[in-house]
Amino acid sequence: MGISTGTGRDHRTDGAAHAGRRRFLGALGALAAGGALAACSQAEDSAPRARSRVATTATARPRTARPLFIGTYTSAEGGGSGIATATYDETSGTISGTGVVDGVGDPSYLAVHPSGRTLYAVNERDAGAVTAVRLDEGGAHEVLGSQPTGGPAPCQLSVHPSGRWLLSADYGSGSVAVHPLAASGAPGERTDLVTHAGPPPGPGQQGPHAHQIVTSPDGGHVLAVDLGNDTLYTYRLDTRAGTLTEVSRTTLRPGAGPRHLTFHPSGRHAYVANELDNTVVVCAYEPRTGRLRPGAPQPTGTGSGTNYPAQFVVTGDGRYAYLANRGHNSLTRYAVEAGGSRLRLLDTVPVGGDFPRHIALSPSGGLLFAANQRSSTVTVFHVDRRTGALRSAGPAFTSPVAVCALPL
Repeated sequence: MGISTGTGRDHRTDGAAHAGRRRFLGALGALAAGGALAACSQAEDSAPRARSRVATTATARPRTARPLFIGTYTSAEGGGSGIATATYDETSGTISGTGVVDGVGDPSYLAVHPSGRTLYAVNERDAGAVTAVRLDEGGAHEVLGSQPTGGPAPCQLSVHPSGRWLLSADYGSGSVAVHPLAASGAPGERTDLVTHAGPPPGPGQQGPHAHQIVTSPDGGHVLAVDLGNDTLYTYRLDTRAGTLTEVSRTTLRPGAGPRHLTFHPSGRHAYVANELDNTVVVCAYEPRTGRLRPGAPQPTGTGSGTNYPAQFVVTGDGRYAYLANRGHNSLTRYAVEAGGSRLRLLDTVPVGGDFPRHIALSPSGGLLFAANQRSSTVTVFHVDRRTGALRSAGPAFTSPVAVCALPL
């Protein structure tokens, strides 16, 4: 089976062909900027209770330093050896590297437990898995263990607000999985696996490609985004059994390629980044039924050139939204209006790197981080609380094949 339609993207391939995609990523890594964090020999994915390798430094960290974790492709040429650890200064936005949590293979997406004590990573490989890491203030982070997701190439995961369930999306098989979480934060054996069997794949797609799974702000439903069949699925999670029951689905126009969905803080609207047709869509959300009602496709502000939107983030006050653009290599700024039901395109700013795959706001909302896959960098921007304008925080931080940046 072949690669999904399109060129120059970071698409996962179907089934066993996923290894070819990693070779493609390796070619990109060879072009990445030099000076990456030093990589050591990769440990086995199942290495029990591995300890992080912490870089030593002769200077004290600033008092405003907070933790930052960076996901990578360890199997790509020039990639990392695990999850990179760093700190960032809340005032200046400056990033300082501190080490690596070794023994985590291809941790391309990261999420944190609501308690803040455990970090989770997908292992985006043909034998897909999820891994948990216990966080330690002193930097001695500990790998708690891994569990298979049941499908190839898991590319995104999230923790249910209850803190009891880990949800993951397998791109290669178009499936979504549920794992219980122990009191320690470690994932248990999978309690459910649902494969998106319908509708038929979109134009140029060989099958479903689940790209995201997330819980609605009200906690009542779990939503999955499938790029391969242009569909948004809504499930109800049985919080006792850890099983998913589909309650509705919303199909976007053929070839849209929905990749990522982000809710407005009100919980009544969601914004979808469509990777394949370079558009965004505002969806009305009904908390009682879990149904989504999509509006008309809107532009990304990137013009007629080749561009693949990656994801949205929305400010905590719900006034502004930002979109990462791979290809145009920019961040689009939108004003959020009419209670979240409308996006008004304001401008785009250069991201300062190549192929921004993931963006995240700091918990304070004062900084925005972009992980730039092809340039192996993380760039940081100050966020103007009044206007939503973005201002560069300074030179990019170099990190091998950076595909996810998670500030805590």
